[in-house]
Order: sequence, then C-alpha cells, then structure tokens
Amino acid sequence: MDEEVLSEKPDLALGYLAKQDLYNLSVDDLDERIAALKAEIIRSEAAKNDRGATLSEAEKLFKS
Repeated sequence: MDEEVLSEKPDLALGYLAKQDLYNLSVDDLDERIAALKAEIIRSEAAKNDRGATLSEAEKLFKS
C-alpha cells in the first residue's frame, strides 16, 4: 500500500468515516472497511506504545 501524506487533521478523516452511509456497501466492502479500520487501530496502538517507550527512555535519561 502506498503511504500518502495527508495534510488534513486526523479527526477530519475520522469524522468523514463516521458520517459515511454504510447501507449501500456490500458485505465484501464492509469486510474490507473493517479490515482496514482494524489495521489502523493496530498501527495507532503501535505508535502510542512507541511514544510511551520514548517518554520512558527520556525520563530515565533526565533522572540519571
């Protein structure tokens, strides 16, 4: 998958997704959407964990 740099705030994209009408999507489309959202959750959780690890390392550095 190509990584695109988005210039909009993340909450705008999430807001758009939350407003999309799902009624006309096929089961396959919904499965694809769910898989993509789950992958994004995993990616977001990994980024959050990285931030925590970085903060922890910084705290250790300044406590020494």
